Amino acid sequence: MNEKIKKFTEDHIEELIDDIKELCSIPSVLGDAEDGAPFGAVCKDALLRAGQICEKYGFPTTNYDNYCVAADFDTALPKHLDMLGHTDVVPAGEGWTVTEPFTVIEKDGRLYGRGVSDDKGPVLCALYAMRAIKESGIPLKKNVRLILGSDEETGSIDITKYYAREPEADYTFSPDAEFPLINIEKGQFRGTFKASAPVTGDGIELVSLEAGVALNAVPNRCRIEFSGTYKEMLRSACEEIKKVIPIDYEISDDTHVLIIGESAHASTPETGVNAGLAGISLLKLLPVSDNKRNKLLKKVMELFPYGVYDGSGLGISMTDKEGLSLSATLDLFSVDKDGMEFSFDSRSPLNATDENCLKVAEKKCTDAGFIFSSPGIVPPHYVPSDSEFVKKLLSAYEDVTGLDGKAVGIGGGTYVHDVKNGVAFGAVLPGIDTHMHGADEFIDIDNLKTAVEVFAEAILSICG
Repeated sequence: MNEKIKKFTEDHIEELIDDIKELCSIPSVLGDAEDGAPFGAVCKDALLRAGQICEKYGFPTTNYDNYCVAADFDTALPKHLDMLGHTDVVPAGEGWTVTEPFTVIEKDGRLYGRGVSDDKGPVLCALYAMRAIKESGIPLKKNVRLILGSDEETGSIDITKYYAREPEADYTFSPDAEFPLINIEKGQFRGTFKASAPVTGDGIELVSLEAGVALNAVPNRCRIEFSGTYKEMLRSACEEIKKVIPIDYEISDDTHVLIIGESAHASTPETGVNAGLAGISLLKLLPVSDNKRNKLLKKVMELFPYGVYDGSGLGISMTDKEGLSLSATLDLFSVDKDGMEFSFDSRSPLNATDENCLKVAEKKCTDAGFIFSSPGIVPPHYVPSDSEFVKKLLSAYEDVTGLDGKAVGIGGGTYVHDVKNGVAFGAVLPGIDTHMHGADEFIDIDNLKTAVEVFAEAILSICG
């Protein structure tokens, strides 16, 4: 069977490339809702075109009010395995150098274009895995269904609508991540702490500070206004900070500073440079007044010391049985003449609870003089790594690639976060940054071939 699948993939790779080019030419970015087009006309166009491609290869489809389209291998077989992907994409953005975002080209063994790796290329690999089995004459005992959503990038309302009408399959994987396999997605614990502390007008004070644009991103800009300072004082303090934190800065006059860091996703804060924390750190190097306002701001540095990402400042550092540790990052900073407010994003492991996480962080913040609030802990997603489902998927990956397969956990979330027996499985091979969500998004053609073969072997193992 392996050889049949391999031969089919080699013989049909050009057809797969053509289908990817066609589907990726549709700029399916979220638009205004219209009648029959809940995420805009263009998202609907891409979804329907993907359904037409499925039907072209003999797979009957069901349309769920243009939220999702599902294609079945054989509806006469018992429901068993779902493959869950999406046809919407993030905006084109700027900085493309190889091609225009929605004109896919092949260059040096790669396809370039928006959606080739997230997620139009991978879902078509899943479709071609079904096609490889069907056209190779290999029978299945149970059905595999390809579910195509159209709102993964902007809220996943599509899947909520789908599962309101359809039960989950026994097993689900999403080809919307990376190989080998993601079986754990950490929970999420977010909190806000604030205090009233007006400017006193006495000596050197931090008058205003703004940093952060989203709670799931490390801020890369921090704008600060002081009172009682002068340019050389600020420059000297910024140079000292720069010795220990890799920032840039701009000083416009005697009281205004811009701190420039580097953004990162909240699930991996260690990869960024938090400009907000770097900005507050200036207080340690300036002869500020010893008043309530400045004391509270210094407390922020105790709760979130720069370079510490394990939540220990909040007292919530922990690691679960799978070896996943809590991460925490302070991402929204707002200080004005009347007071201050800060919000953090923490990715919590399997053992995080209200008792050992939320209540501990609340006490730390209130003891520091702040009012604390939180929407609570979003539960993690977990499929045991020793389950038969996970073992079969990893075995398929190992058989095709010859690489070691291991289930891993991540701090972010995927399309299957709320699906009971759902894991993220492929399609990007490990160690490759395909620039998804960025300029010059790409996927290697050899990666496409491998993904088809791995998905086909997984289907055969689970449904054969």
